[in-house]
Amino acid sequence: MSRLILRGLIGGLFQFTLFAAAIIVPAGLIPGGTWHWPRALIFVALYGVVLEVSIVVLALTAPASLAARLTPPASRKQPAADRLATAFLVVATLGWLVFIPVDVFHLKLLPPPSLPVSLAAAVVSLAGFGITLAAIYQNSFAIPIVEDQSGRGQVLVDSGLYAFVRHPMYLGILLFHAGLALWLESYASLLTLLVILLALLARTRVEEATLRRTLPAYGAYAARVPYRLVPLLW
Repeated sequence: MSRLILRGLIGGLFQFTLFAAAIIVPAGLIPGGTWHWPRALIFVALYGVVLEVSIVVLALTAPASLAARLTPPASRKQPAADRLATAFLVVATLGWLVFIPVDVFHLKLLPPPSLPVSLAAAVVSLAGFGITLAAIYQNSFAIPIVEDQSGRGQVLVDSGLYAFVRHPMYLGILLFHAGLALWLESYASLLTLLVILLALLARTRVEEATLRRTLPAYGAYAARVPYRLVPLLW
């Protein structure tokens, strides 16, 4: 258990550092930018704390789910299409994060949202993180890559959040980033979130093709739960 927690905390620290650097570093380097960006610093600090606490909670309550997320991000069994889709998602996410300070301090493509909108967005972002965490908790086969997990005894997860949408983790990720964009006062970043949505949709196509091939019940599940990301909508 202690080794799992340590691995999780180290992985979380790496993720946090990459996330924070993608936002804070450009803010201090671009024309008109500043290292002292209170909203970003507050968000990054809270994200780091909540992320690490969540890792410990997962380790204590759903160790199999945390272990799944700590699976190496590459495998010989991983389809080539997933390598491309995953690379696209990583690059799109990092590029999108960098775009936020560029827009806020330099481009200023659209007027900033009001304080009530920004505060509501912060709540949406927190809810998105919670949905992502719940999806991981409920699915001990939610590894970072797409591959045949029949050797691990993979079973279909169709309860909890998965009873409403087939990819609740991706819904949480979208809400998390949408809220972040408006908390950091960038409507343009909210609009360009489309690039991450496209990357996630590409990933779902590869993921579902593998699941249909390796989980006989997945086709019936997809017919029963037709919504990929948004309940009652899409």
